[in-house]
Amino acid sequence: MTPLEAILVVATGFGAGVLSSTVGVASLLSFPVLVALGLPPVVANVSNTLGLIPGGLGGVLGYRDEVREAGPIARAIVLVCALGAVAGAALLIGLPPGVFEAIVPWLILFTCLLVGVQPRVARWLRERHEARHGEGRAERRHMSPATTAFATVTGVYGGYFGAGAGVMMVAVLGLGTDLELRVVNGLKTLSLMVGNLVAGLIFVVVAEPRWDVVVTLAAGSLVGGYAGARIGRKLPDAVFRWAVVAAGVVAALLLF
Repeated sequence: MTPLEAILVVATGFGAGVLSSTVGVASLLSFPVLVALGLPPVVANVSNTLGLIPGGLGGVLGYRDEVREAGPIARAIVLVCALGAVAGAALLIGLPPGVFEAIVPWLILFTCLLVGVQPRVARWLRERHEARHGEGRAERRHMSPATTAFATVTGVYGGYFGAGAGVMMVAVLGLGTDLELRVVNGLKTLSLMVGNLVAGLIFVVVAEPRWDVVVTLAAGSLVGGYAGARIGRKLPDAVFRWAVVAAGVVAALLLF
């Protein structure tokens, strides 16, 4: 890399780290930049995954109180996203490029819809339960089998490519649990970090990343991830929710 390209990659890493810790669409920024610098798509994807690991670590550090508050759900997220990332990385290596091109944009748009309507759906479910049982509904502080299954599928997608995986995880946890959105945001950041870490370890063994790009991107993403977490913790729920929806729509349009 030339010095100018190195500066560009550091700046890209910073921006991607901020996006990862806020709306969860880091790869929409970093992956196209790496391709524009001349990296083949698979090499760019592998290098991008490895370079964003420090950004995830910085984000999780910034959200450490929220992750701790989530308790058993945080541990479940680590497990299902790690297993999902293994499967996703295997799909990336074993399947022809572009297998999921047709379905992924529609999937992201659908999850954007879920994020947008989640408060109304949750309110309807609560009122329906109270009308049937005549008592308040206990808060869901654990992941149901259905929520666990959908979180695992999101982990698979995160290991395969990941653009919009954060939006999907917000939808899954927003509908499947009664956690506050700031906690959901922390868990989303944790899920992205785990997915990148596990998939990255696999890629180190079976792929050929550009290590100069990885190190440069990582330097920017570490700082950006922590800064993004500080921003994300202060966002009002409504602002965060619609920022996620907007980011997801942009992701889907770009993937179309």
